[in-house]
Amino acid sequence: MNTASEPLDRFTSTNDKALDPLTIETQDPHGAIRDDTALSRLGKKQVLKVDVFNRPLSNGGPAGVIYGFLVVWVGTLSTFVTISELTSMAPTSGGQYHWVAMLAPQSCQRFLSYITGWLTVLGWQAVVASGGLLSGTTIQGLIILCDSSYTPQNWHGTLLLWAAVIFSGCVNSFMTDFLAKFEGFILIVHVVGFFAILIPLVYLGPHDSAHNVFTQFLNEGGWPSQGTSFWVGIVGNVFAFFGADAAVHMSEEIQDAQLVVPRSILTSIIINGSLGFAMALAIMFCIGDVNNAINTPTQYPFMEIFQQAVKSTPGAAIMSSIIIAMTVCATVGCVASASRLLWSFCRDRAAPGWRTLEKVHPRTLIPFPAVATTVFTACLLSLINIGSPAAFNQVISLTVGSIFASYLIATSLFLWRRCRGDILTDTPNTSSSTSPSAILVNVPGAPLKWGPWRLKGWVGIANNVFSCAYITIIMFWSFWPPVKEVDAKTMNYSCLMLGGAMAWSVVYYVVWARGAYKGPVVETGQQVVVE
Repeated sequence: MNTASEPLDRFTSTNDKALDPLTIETQDPHGAIRDDTALSRLGKKQVLKVDVFNRPLSNGGPAGVIYGFLVVWVGTLSTFVTISELTSMAPTSGGQYHWVAMLAPQSCQRFLSYITGWLTVLGWQAVVASGGLLSGTTIQGLIILCDSSYTPQNWHGTLLLWAAVIFSGCVNSFMTDFLAKFEGFILIVHVVGFFAILIPLVYLGPHDSAHNVFTQFLNEGGWPSQGTSFWVGIVGNVFAFFGADAAVHMSEEIQDAQLVVPRSILTSIIINGSLGFAMALAIMFCIGDVNNAINTPTQYPFMEIFQQAVKSTPGAAIMSSIIIAMTVCATVGCVASASRLLWSFCRDRAAPGWRTLEKVHPRTLIPFPAVATTVFTACLLSLINIGSPAAFNQVISLTVGSIFASYLIATSLFLWRRCRGDILTDTPNTSSSTSPSAILVNVPGAPLKWGPWRLKGWVGIANNVFSCAYITIIMFWSFWPPVKEVDAKTMNYSCLMLGGAMAWSVVYYVVWARGAYKGPVVETGQQVVVE
């Protein structure tokens, strides 16, 4: 997964070692030298060694899933081309909030950076909780598939969430020496699992006509037009690519990150998108009874589709187990990225308890306090699920709104800067006694300099404009409920949650952070002024 751990993505991820954010590396012997140089120029020392399938199917149908996937794939690729350009300029764990600090006007750079930081941190903490919930509830769905007498309880799902998140925390904290082998295991499961699902599904499943697959739209939400229903459902496809910025927040642990991270992000989107589209086509052709898939007691349509295809409960259980294994493994990556982002925000003295949370283990160079806090936060939030799963889902609805808001702020400022011609192609001159690696660039108050990976000229500007438009459209539709007639359970409160997160960050900034947060902390280098 691009750490999103959603159904279509789990079917198709290829998790090659060269693409995974936990194990990306390069064979260039000078890579480490370039890493130190890139980080020193940024003022940093190298310290660190829900089901979403129902929504597009109900609002869109088979045709909506196919066309929506293509729209999201193109939009995601455009967005992460822009994100990759920013990563190449400033490959830090802070990601979006660092980019906003370096791009925003001086009058508001600290404020905008701080708001963006909280949006990203809270969004990624919600990603961990949602990944754990997805792991727990898919296991419950598997139990229902195998034993129809099982009555799922909210606390069962919460305990299973705890198991998935705590396992992920332990892998990130105590198994760092075996992490490469663990990622190798994930690679094997991804590759074998893709074919283990695709072959029996296509060979044994019922085959619908191309006319039905490409022209059959559904509007189960009761919206006034099919177009509205399509856009409401398209948000489900977003999760198939969600979390592609995970590698960004691992940048300070990746050799030659200015080139490797952009290439790995875009390669993974292209490969996962290709295989994901192939799997989406296979599922839509072999879906069988659409109503049975949507109304399955397991709550996960793919389990019903598998059972209809292979006509065997054990066979469907094995296929579903592969997806569950991928979900749990994806949660490991979620914890890794979320904890590094939290660590980076605390390193810059932006969050409560930063003196503790910025600490790194001296031997493993793992930010253990940040990992533990990430795990504890997910477990604490999951207690809400015991009383009200609907309320818990609204809490973790921050996932799309907050992270996409952080994308929009960063990419909009980037567009403004590149249109003004503020980004240099060469390192600014300074005194002859100053080494180029000691010159600060791409930090607040310092010159902006292009990284080694970018789109040049009007092509880059056009892509930047398109990515901003796409992010805005997805944010707008992510606030819509899945049905027209809503009640307390079906209402989409993500807009309220996003507003609450922003209000919290503004109040905290005014009360405390305005005096403590100065933007990304400069630890090394020499700031220069462009002549």
